[in-house]
Amino acid sequence: MTQIELYGIPNCDTVKKARSWLDEHGHTYHFHDYKKEGVDPLQLAGWAREVGWEALLNKRGTTFRKLDEADKTDLDEAKALGLMQAHPSLIKRPVAQTAQGLLVGFTLSEWEDHLR
Repeated sequence: MTQIELYGIPNCDTVKKARSWLDEHGHTYHFHDYKKEGVDPLQLAGWAREVGWEALLNKRGTTFRKLDEADKTDLDEAKALGLMQAHPSLIKRPVAQTAQGLLVGFTLSEWEDHLR
């Protein structure tokens, strides 16, 4: 089985679903808690290059809705990455780094295909 680096927030329901699925299917992983460990800016930029900053930015959560209007307007990659660095809850969860690439969010069919 492939070692997986799983990034997220432990009390997030989607992260809980992903962790349960990984456990049930015998995948080993290391969990990186954004709240305790933060986010490495170089890693975040690398993810943005791989999947696009738009795929990483969680616009549906309460953290995004609570941002000042100035922060939410005229978003580009640099601004979005700065916001995600300052507010890790803005990163869509979970993010799974595997040898095969990056998974963002938990869509069962994508995880099944990616982690065969």
